[in-house]
Amino acid sequence: MALTDTQLRNAKPTEKDYTITDGQGLSILITSKGAKGWRFRYRHLGKPKLISFGTYPEVSLQQARARRDQARALVAEGKDPGEARKEAKTLAKLQALNTFEAIANEWHALHNKSKSERHQQRVKRWLEFYLYPSLGQKAVSSITAPMVLETTSVLQKQNKLETAHRVIQTAGQVFRYAIQKGFATYNPAPDLKGALPPPVVKNMAAMIEPKDFADLLRSIDGYTGTLTVQCALKLAPLLFQRIGELRHMKWADLDFENNEWRYLVTKTKTQHIVPLSTQAIAIIEKMRPFSGHGMYVFPGGRTHERPMSENAINAALRNMGYDTQAEITGHGFRAVAQTLGEQELGLDPKHIERQLAHSVANPLGTAYERAQFLKDRKIMMQRWADYIDELKKGASVLPFKQA
Repeated sequence: MALTDTQLRNAKPTEKDYTITDGQGLSILITSKGAKGWRFRYRHLGKPKLISFGTYPEVSLQQARARRDQARALVAEGKDPGEARKEAKTLAKLQALNTFEAIANEWHALHNKSKSERHQQRVKRWLEFYLYPSLGQKAVSSITAPMVLETTSVLQKQNKLETAHRVIQTAGQVFRYAIQKGFATYNPAPDLKGALPPPVVKNMAAMIEPKDFADLLRSIDGYTGTLTVQCALKLAPLLFQRIGELRHMKWADLDFENNEWRYLVTKTKTQHIVPLSTQAIAIIEKMRPFSGHGMYVFPGGRTHERPMSENAINAALRNMGYDTQAEITGHGFRAVAQTLGEQELGLDPKHIERQLAHSVANPLGTAYERAQFLKDRKIMMQRWADYIDELKKGASVLPFKQA
């Protein structure tokens, strides 16, 4: 006879466990301690089997019968309900490991450990603030392009388009890692090309706070890219020149006897002399074994017959976690030197302008004036290089008074 809820509620424990049958393999075990557990008996491949369906009243009589019917259907198909349950649990565990958040955390730990602390924190923030809330617990293979785009909706409303683009780029990197590990077969991020408006291009970004500049300098010292980019990146803050001119620095234009770099300014088509500090010379010398036999100090990665890529410096800054739209660009080092040189060190604006290769009143002057300017600029550039060293150490620097 089929069980009723009244029978189940009134079933009392005895000294020994006993079973009450409901039918079609379903029964309930009443233990001596009063627990009431659902059981289902069946045969698979000629062998008797037993699985549990939970306890009463947490699992109601109606629910237990539904589970029995599902199990009987599997038996009718020649399947083992017990094995099917184990497979379902294993799949659930795998799905928990294959969530976007789990894979993203694994990717972040592996692929960002060589990056600066600042970069690691920024990427982690993009993941936690924008991607995890809606995608974190979803199986990575189930995520679509519209789902990824939706994570940037708040940023779009706030007109933070640069960050929105970075969030999608980060998601794309996670999906590429998931594909490599066999957790996914599709990366939705490339399908979002053109879905976001381009970020508003601002004036060349530059940082004007000594503390921020010091942090950047320390990040540059810790950068682990190619030797060419490492050295160019370290040299850029020491000079006041355009990145395009730095890229095209030639060994033939360097005067190591007088510690000078002489080249034609592309923008003004005039000859320019750049005094080189001892720190700048040391960085350039590091490149000699690598590129000294060629034309360019900083050659391209594919051939030494061409200079390094025009995007290499900004790409390195982005890899270090800096926003090249809002914080710093390679070109921005000129603005940093101009601002901090005058405000923090008290450098003569005329000397700074000449070092920047800007047009100045009476640009030639007398031979004596040109020689004096060069002498003063040599002092200025060494002072600037020493200031950079002190900033990296975290020391306070007193203004430099011009004679």
